[in-house]
Amino acid sequence: MTFLSRSVLRRRTAGLAAFCLLLSACVSVQAARLTKPGPNDHYVALEVASLLQKHHLLRHPLDTEMSERCLKTFLQTLDPMKMYFYQSDYDEFAKSKDDLAKLIQNGDVTFAYTVFNRFLDRIDERVKMVDKILATKQDFTLDEDLIVDKNAATYPKTEQEAYDRWRKRIKYDLLLLKAEKADGKADKSADPADDKTPEQRLTQRYHSFAKRTGQTDSEELLEMYLTGLTTAFDPHTTYMSPSSVENFEIMMQLKLEGIGASLQSIDGYTVVKKIIPGGAAEKEGHLKLDDKIIAVAQGETGELVDVVDMKLNDVVKMVRGERGTIVRLQVTSLKDPTPHIVKITREEIELKDSEARGKIFEAGRRSDGKPYRMGVINLPSFYMDMEGARHGLPEYKSTTRDVRRILAEFKRENVDAVVMDLRTNGGGSLSEAISLTGLFLKDGPVVQVKDSDSRVQAYPDPDGDIDWGGPLVVVISKFSASASEIFAGAIQDYNRGLIVGDKSTHGKGTVQSLLNLGEQLFRVPNPPKMGELKITMQQFYRPGGDSTQLRGVVSDIELPALSTHLDVGEADLDYPLPFDHVAPQRFEKFDQVNPTLVDQLRRLSAARCTASEKFQKVQRNIARYLEQKGKKTVTLNEAKFLKERTDMNSDKEEEKAIEKLIDNPSGIDRDFYLDEVFNIASDYMNQTQVVKAN
Repeated sequence: MTFLSRSVLRRRTAGLAAFCLLLSACVSVQAARLTKPGPNDHYVALEVASLLQKHHLLRHPLDTEMSERCLKTFLQTLDPMKMYFYQSDYDEFAKSKDDLAKLIQNGDVTFAYTVFNRFLDRIDERVKMVDKILATKQDFTLDEDLIVDKNAATYPKTEQEAYDRWRKRIKYDLLLLKAEKADGKADKSADPADDKTPEQRLTQRYHSFAKRTGQTDSEELLEMYLTGLTTAFDPHTTYMSPSSVENFEIMMQLKLEGIGASLQSIDGYTVVKKIIPGGAAEKEGHLKLDDKIIAVAQGETGELVDVVDMKLNDVVKMVRGERGTIVRLQVTSLKDPTPHIVKITREEIELKDSEARGKIFEAGRRSDGKPYRMGVINLPSFYMDMEGARHGLPEYKSTTRDVRRILAEFKRENVDAVVMDLRTNGGGSLSEAISLTGLFLKDGPVVQVKDSDSRVQAYPDPDGDIDWGGPLVVVISKFSASASEIFAGAIQDYNRGLIVGDKSTHGKGTVQSLLNLGEQLFRVPNPPKMGELKITMQQFYRPGGDSTQLRGVVSDIELPALSTHLDVGEADLDYPLPFDHVAPQRFEKFDQVNPTLVDQLRRLSAARCTASEKFQKVQRNIARYLEQKGKKTVTLNEAKFLKERTDMNSDKEEEKAIEKLIDNPSGIDRDFYLDEVFNIASDYMNQTQVVKAN
């Protein structure tokens, strides 16, 4: 199955157990350090190296360049700010930088264990430093700075240099906690049972981090290390461990079996951050937001297992399980700090937040004075139940089916224009991107795909019907990636609708396929689960011949937004593939959009945005962000720190809007941004002869 990875959204939601509570029995916590590779590591490494050379789009050899990239990425994954390793550690590791790819090619991954155990040693040393620093009174009147730019950071050469670096890091942490308290935003969920001092919270935080890192198992370490090699080829080629594959399948199917809650790890505690509507936890009623899960038991009589300081993934696996089974959670709440038991019967949970959703609004004015009816479709991903499709299930989950149903409802409700909101859509299934685009086109090529042999194949609209032929506005952001860009690019090339939003989309123009390592190695039915390689094997191009790689799809009408300036695009990642172009396909364009019309709509929108107090705040926010973005250090003088933070916090509506989109990706809430989209759509219909489909 070919698909387009949802890299952007996963990066934005790092730290959350995004698809909650899940499938398997209790997993024991590994107390002892990893000493040697797991029993399958040798074979997995051999196969990953072989498949990279045979099938990756670049056909790049496993040479010294790839070895150096692998080392850099692996060390950055462990120690991004260079706070733990010494320069001497790096010098020792760098002696192998020319050989890592060849070692992996031979199935040898012992280097990962050498580095990781050194990392654990350094963590233990740094925790002792933290304890010593926190026991010392800090002077916040000094004019000191902390380096916050990872590219400007260097490894400490001596223990004293490391201590001074950590002294500044702890001062920064303490200032952040003070600022949160001053803002009234202190995270009470981190410890609802009592009020810890900032020093106690930091002590707990770093000790918990040390304990959780020590619980890393061989499967997780192998995934981390091999992904250091795979992402040396491009940012979207990754090795996925068996547990990661399971979570990916949940994401694509939009369903799981569990209790229906999203968990987050905060200072060693597993905290409930979201209750899924209609799920088992909501129906049971006693599990609440910000509850702390401190122990988990299976069934009516299973023994409670302490999960404080346990890795979030392990807690999730314990809470997850087959529908109809019981899990007992020992929790403490904000209102009731006394530990108590919540018993929940697991169910199949549909992840409604990630599916297409539609809503109708009235906006603008027709020539007769009546408002236009705007049908908004929010599409957080291009999803498809691949397992259901393979087995020929008649009602397997599908983006195209859901959107077709919404469009039919819109037509029954006499909608005048359709707004397709892809601002949080990080991609998904390639086939769904093609079929969904076909709902708005009659026929013709939707996307072109080139493989490693430079063969180009065009994929057409799969049917000759058009479900919506009327006015169409596609809203994009820098978070819109992959499949979103196929859709937006085709709509733009066909002059089928307006592209509105950030300056451009994410810029991911590559196609990945999943290769099951168990199947590749054993070639037998039901092979052992050894993970999968998500590998870039193709690059896609718009019908007009341009790739979306790096450049993305450029908006016809740009709206001011902070997200345009965030470092979340393809060009901001390490080792992206370059922009490319192939010959354009022949296709018949629509007459619904033209440069003169776009220029006129752009001027009208710009005038409104300039006069809008809300968009003026956005522009001020952008200016402050760009100013801060250029700084490589942050002050540790308390008075200056708090003043800078106050200035930054004065107008933060744009950040709140982004957070809202992240937390509620399928929500359709009318705000000033969506109102301007409606204004553009109204101008569009007022100045053209575009008519809605029957």
